[in-house]
Amino acid sequence: MKQRPMFPLFWRIFLSIWLAMAVTVVASNLATRMLLDREREAIERQAGLRDLAEEAIAIREAGDRSAAWRFLRDEGERLELFLVLLEQDENDGKLPSFIRDRMKSGWYPQKPAVLDVGGDYRLVAWPRVQGAGWLNPRFFRAIELGLALLMISLACWWIARMVSRPLRHMETTARAIAGGDNSLRVSEKIAQRRDEVGQLATAFNAMTEQLCSLLDRQKHLLRDISHDLRTPLTRQRIAIELANEAGADEELMASILRQNERLETMTGQILTLYRVTEAGGNIEREPLRLVHVVNQVLTDAADYAEHQGVDCKLVVSPESSRASVLGDEGLLQRAIDNILQNALDHTPPGRAVHLAVTVADDLLTLTVDDEGPGVADDMIGQLFEPFFRADKSRGGKGWGLGLAIARDIVAAHDGTIAAAAGEHGGLRVTLRLPVFFGGG
Repeated sequence: MKQRPMFPLFWRIFLSIWLAMAVTVVASNLATRMLLDREREAIERQAGLRDLAEEAIAIREAGDRSAAWRFLRDEGERLELFLVLLEQDENDGKLPSFIRDRMKSGWYPQKPAVLDVGGDYRLVAWPRVQGAGWLNPRFFRAIELGLALLMISLACWWIARMVSRPLRHMETTARAIAGGDNSLRVSEKIAQRRDEVGQLATAFNAMTEQLCSLLDRQKHLLRDISHDLRTPLTRQRIAIELANEAGADEELMASILRQNERLETMTGQILTLYRVTEAGGNIEREPLRLVHVVNQVLTDAADYAEHQGVDCKLVVSPESSRASVLGDEGLLQRAIDNILQNALDHTPPGRAVHLAVTVADDLLTLTVDDEGPGVADDMIGQLFEPFFRADKSRGGKGWGLGLAIARDIVAAHDGTIAAAAGEHGGLRVTLRLPVFFGGG
């Protein structure tokens, strides 16, 4: 594919401003010239000037040139004009140099109007300063400044739009991709621009393609490994049980069986993570009482909690006991179980895990506080990443998948999950889900 020639953004901005200023100068000059022409034409259209010229001619031809000059001066003051009567044959029919200079020069905003009166005379008229027919030079400057402001404002608006609009589009696209919509890309129209913005959009799309490809390969790898591990693990478990029945060393077989169960649990967690990630928000939903789901999780975990020597204390507000959420019971149970399991694993014997269910602002909130060693502030933000374990502060027994799975399940239910320092010195995990008002 032939590469399109570049038109750098620097030159686009530079030429835009330069052209705006050039157009401003040309337009202001044209506007000034037009206004001056209209001023001159207005003077020429004054019908009384011809009558004045005829009277002045009559006085002059009577032999009194001074009286004709005074007459034109007095009438000019009355009309707020300068009036000069000239004979056609003076200067070979040319206007006096001071009038020609005034008509040609750009320094005089008042341009003379020349009226042919009679056969041998011409009357030249132009406005007096501050007269009714005079256009103030400040007026012309105001027009020029107004045009300059308008044109430069339009140029700046166009430049700002040219730069900010595609950047806003890229920001929106990046946020959507970060939110999980990996199908979005910067529009082809922006990517085909022949400047730095187009290059940035092209690089952004290429980077997104590469990252999405890596993520897809990672998910497929986890899925394939998990599927491939399930069959040999199942066979291994059967072999362990047969060996145990055949009189093999019980302690050794029990140890091997525990490791087998751990591997099966990890495999199941990875498959759940893959399933939730692939499904996104497209999960089966039904009205559920969150309190019932929490109670079921506590019932299932009772034996493990007793083995750990940890008490589980649940507090439910009256409003939340009647509130429902819309979701998949199995997935929500898995998410809450993972959160509780994490709390039980990191709470020392003789301590307690505190659970509370409340409702406010159309959100059902579940908080799980443990009395463990807590997590360093700089690690809290990473707790929900797959395979992350804060070993320095909480010696974990799992693989860093439990909270990651809980996060994805909660996100699929349009909820949020967060971690923070708890009131009892350990970790607090807060899960929020929207209340379902359709009954249930």
